[in-house]
Amino acid sequence: MTTFTPYYSADLEPSFVFGRTYVTRRRVTRIDAAALLSVCVGLILLVPARLILPGMTDIGRPGLVMGLLLFIWWVLARFTPTLSMTGPQPMRWALMAFLVSALISYAIGFMRGLTSMEANSADRVMLYYGVFAGILLTAADGVPNWIRLRGVLKVLVLCGAVVGAIGIIQYVTKIDITTYLQIPGLEAKGWAPGFEERGGGVRVAATTTHYIELAATLALILPFGMHFAMHAGTRWRRQISAFACICLAAGNAATISRTGILAIILMFVVLIPVWAWRTRYNILIMTGVMLAGLGGASPGLLRTLTRLFDDPSSNPAFTVRADRYPLAFHYIAQRPWFGRGTGTWVAPQYQILDNQWLVTLIANGYIGAAVLALLHLTGIVLAFLAYRRSTTPEDKHLCAALISTQLIALVVAGTFDSLSFSTYTMILALTCGMCGTVWRLTHPARTVRTSTTRWFLGN
Repeated sequence: MTTFTPYYSADLEPSFVFGRTYVTRRRVTRIDAAALLSVCVGLILLVPARLILPGMTDIGRPGLVMGLLLFIWWVLARFTPTLSMTGPQPMRWALMAFLVSALISYAIGFMRGLTSMEANSADRVMLYYGVFAGILLTAADGVPNWIRLRGVLKVLVLCGAVVGAIGIIQYVTKIDITTYLQIPGLEAKGWAPGFEERGGGVRVAATTTHYIELAATLALILPFGMHFAMHAGTRWRRQISAFACICLAAGNAATISRTGILAIILMFVVLIPVWAWRTRYNILIMTGVMLAGLGGASPGLLRTLTRLFDDPSSNPAFTVRADRYPLAFHYIAQRPWFGRGTGTWVAPQYQILDNQWLVTLIANGYIGAAVLALLHLTGIVLAFLAYRRSTTPEDKHLCAALISTQLIALVVAGTFDSLSFSTYTMILALTCGMCGTVWRLTHPARTVRTSTTRWFLGN
């Protein structure tokens, strides 16, 4: 039986902010980072990706604009000593290495000479990385305590379940209900994915821009749904979380994507060692029931999912990707260290590689690929340290869930151009930032553990 802790003793520790001033970490500030992250998550997941602010490109999605404002907010706070946050944060340094590498490659690209399409794409990608940084840093530095952290994750799971349910409805009805989601002040722009036939069924994208993106995004959220299904405070909340997991997993299956299946397998690889034998048995039974229900409702879908990993030597999904590798390594060899320039591998102008690691090697070189891997590895190390420091099964499980998201990101980047898809990328940024959050909240030094922002201290 899961025990429910109404509060965390660490959350009751006051934070030193300046002089002889201490504040409670459970206060609600005038501008609250956790609340802003929750709103940002809702805008990114629930507003269809094709809806943008008038007169803007795809970077004009409301959730992305808000993420960029969060980055500006964080920078202003850091340059104002009376507003900045005390205490170290390794995720800041990992992100800085990533951004500096991207900036150097950006400059090298313009020194090389770019076409107008490449130049526009380079500018767009640097703004895009600003959004990524805004969400990551706000999560790492702005979430003040465990309760607020879980609040953001609950919003993430709820919104992800809604997106998964939309995907299920699309698969069953073959009607794109997102076309009926019209929001005043926004305009539809860009490519609509529609439906793609595969194995007698249709692939769906829900509110995202691609079927693989939907699969990867739901897979990133699923570990947290399982966390609340096991550790929510009441039986009713655990049941709601279990239903959310069903929506996330079924929505993933409706994409008919290898990436989605691979991501879920990676999640189990990380979480199964953390679970008790009773939990493993329950999950096995639930998975079997869900697969049986899926097979009964759509036998063709289950058969298609089992055939996605046929012999790679004869499977077009593998052979077509492999045929692109010689071209990719030809470009990598030309500029191996910092690449051709950030954002200059433009899909309409060049081939789609379906491999983020190859795209990063071409655009940002060995250095860029190394710091991207370092970003995920830093998240894994920080979440693992937090796991070792945690004293309750609930906290340990949450840290393991965060580790699984970074392992998923490392692996699935080899199956599609992951950073080209904004919904997936921004949810990834949130999970990276939260790896820094749990590291901070479990740190043995009180000045680090209780570190909080000095932003807008009044109620």
